[in-house]
Amino acid sequence: MGTHSQSSDIPEVDDFHALVQPKDDSAESIICVKGLKENWQKWSHAHQEYQKNNPFSNTTRPSVVAPQRGQDDYGRPLQGSMTEKRGKDAHTHISREVQELCEVIRNIGGPKDGDVGGKVIAVEFGKLFEHYVTISNKLVGVLLRARKQKLVDFEGEMLWQGKDDHVVITLLQ
Repeated sequence: MGTHSQSSDIPEVDDFHALVQPKDDSAESIICVKGLKENWQKWSHAHQEYQKNNPFSNTTRPSVVAPQRGQDDYGRPLQGSMTEKRGKDAHTHISREVQELCEVIRNIGGPKDGDVGGKVIAVEFGKLFEHYVTISNKLVGVLLRARKQKLVDFEGEMLWQGKDDHVVITLLQ
């Protein structure tokens, strides 16, 4: 029960490499503390760089100055960013859907009742819904967007299938 001076259960350095090294003698399998330390330092440095740009980090703030309320670019993504690109792509897609909706109303609609010249085109929501559902499942949202752009008009705040089937949707342009 004394000391472990000469004969101990702790392997010598050469024995350690023999224990760690697999049977096929591949040099890549040897565990290296120095390599572990270098990998940890790389991860640590990358994490610190990430935290510099993390808006929720308590340690540092990003170097980009955020626009203040009242400035022209307040509430908009940074110029040239992926967020700006995605926003422009979404705007283009929605505009295309609004134009397609107006074309569908022109095709299936007829002259509005009481229109003397017959130039104002209108269609009931139920008829438009039945036709448009094969094109897109976002009819009500696209109609609201078209009304915001003053391309169509209808009564009410929101249209519901079944309840508002007889609401007349008028094409303004």
